[in-house]
Amino acid sequence: MSINIPKGFIKKNIISIFLKYPNQKICTRFPPEPNGYLHIGHAKAIILNFGIAQEYKGNCYLRLDDTNPSNEKIKYVKSIKKDIKWLGFKWNSNVKYSSDYFQILYQYAIKLIKKNLAYVEQLNQKQIKEYRGSLIVPGRNSPFRNQTIEENLFLFKKMKLGIFQPGSMCLRAKINMASANIVMRDPVLYRIIFKKHHQTNYDWVIYPMYDFTHCIADALEGITHSFCTLEFQDNRQLYKWILKKLDFTTKIPKQYEFSKLNLEYTILSKRKLQKLITSKLVHGWDDPRLYTLSGLRNRGYTPNSIKIFCKKIGFTKQQNTIELSLLESCIKKDLDQISPRRMAILNPIKIIITNFPDNHIEYIQAPNHPKNFNMGIRNIIFSNELFIEKNDFSTHNFEKYQGLELGKKVKLRYSYVIKAYQIVTDKHNNVKHILCKYYPNTLGKNIKKQKINGIIHWLSIKNIIPVTFNLFDHLFLSKYPEKNKNPLKEFNVKSYIKKNGFVEQQVESEKIKHAYQFERIGYFFRNKQNIYAKKEIIFNQIVSLKNKYKKNN
Repeated sequence: MSINIPKGFIKKNIISIFLKYPNQKICTRFPPEPNGYLHIGHAKAIILNFGIAQEYKGNCYLRLDDTNPSNEKIKYVKSIKKDIKWLGFKWNSNVKYSSDYFQILYQYAIKLIKKNLAYVEQLNQKQIKEYRGSLIVPGRNSPFRNQTIEENLFLFKKMKLGIFQPGSMCLRAKINMASANIVMRDPVLYRIIFKKHHQTNYDWVIYPMYDFTHCIADALEGITHSFCTLEFQDNRQLYKWILKKLDFTTKIPKQYEFSKLNLEYTILSKRKLQKLITSKLVHGWDDPRLYTLSGLRNRGYTPNSIKIFCKKIGFTKQQNTIELSLLESCIKKDLDQISPRRMAILNPIKIIITNFPDNHIEYIQAPNHPKNFNMGIRNIIFSNELFIEKNDFSTHNFEKYQGLELGKKVKLRYSYVIKAYQIVTDKHNNVKHILCKYYPNTLGKNIKKQKINGIIHWLSIKNIIPVTFNLFDHLFLSKYPEKNKNPLKEFNVKSYIKKNGFVEQQVESEKIKHAYQFERIGYFFRNKQNIYAKKEIIFNQIVSLKNKYKKNN
């Protein structure tokens, strides 16, 4: 699927103006930090950056923001590359790393010190925060702010040599401690970290901050449009300050902000996702309940559905929380035309057709897709012993009930009309099976005159294989768990339910490209990774069909 970014302020107010000047070539970048797996919010940024470059025949680079070895791992680098490729994008040139520029960044830091625009801070983190002030209280100058250039150069070089301990010193920009923008109150540019780096090993013990690194890397790479989320809006002033003070004068990149993606019933913060994982509430970054890209992939979401979703929500400056139903509608739309239909029973209850011969079977033709006849037909088996869903049978005469009741008729999908006439129970009064009779003259006939309750799905015991169904619900009970300081308190213990049921026998040997629609239940994806079990055939529920199946029956 080719991406055309929806019309909005980015195209109208930014790109169109940029392209009015001759010989302009767009260059964007996607700069994730390799401290976790990418999530659907990152997909929005990926689609914007790669999509703009693709649409206007420009370049888009992948640059890993690897400036903090405390949290970064090579496995995250690999997962980021995999996710971008899975979405269908290719970056220009080789993968870039912020660490590629460590030596250059160090020299630029020296330049700021020599211009008396940076100093080595010797306050600790708590003191720095106290001196910074607040939105209503201006900051105070550090007692070390007026050290000489020579003193700062000497201390910074000793920081680089690893002579000082982490937290004892840092390098700060010298801007304005009384600024209304707190970001401009002498922000930290470098800190000391004694950790092995996945690219530079132990070559460095001082690491640049994102704000210092990002704008310089953008300028060095010739980035024209540095797109980021609104949380970095205040940082734009620092972005411009650094480039100006370091004498970047030509082809200066510009930062533009758009709203980040917030989604109902989930969290997207990598820090909070890590808490979920370490608390063992989920099975890892690729758990199908998470809205990481690898989790969505294991759930059965397609790259195309995520692109459709991001195009629908668009790229604006309006902050809001997107309804989960919108994302679900996108995967349903994408799967509807390509998914063959099969019948499955998740909560089986047996019915016996007493007026159909024992040990006799009848083949009935059913379409593989009700709208796409090019998918062909299949034979399903009808016999005297069948399974239906428990919630398709009721001993109570509910008004407008559309399932099987004593003395009332239902149609078995693609098959006959049946009527229940007796319930057989065990000694504990539990239902063992239901006795029914079928109407032989109703196969393939118009059922409007039959006065039936509804149409239900079914399986013959002669045409089943046992499978495990992984059913997923909202990960959190609250629509807005991100607002809770401890969202783990709102964790939904029923977010994963395992069911043992049946599907049509032929599913075992079929090689379906992606997903099935199990009729009246939902779309399911065969889980080949076996996250929750090792031997049985497993199907992950991608999305349920609205108002067709209640999971907790």
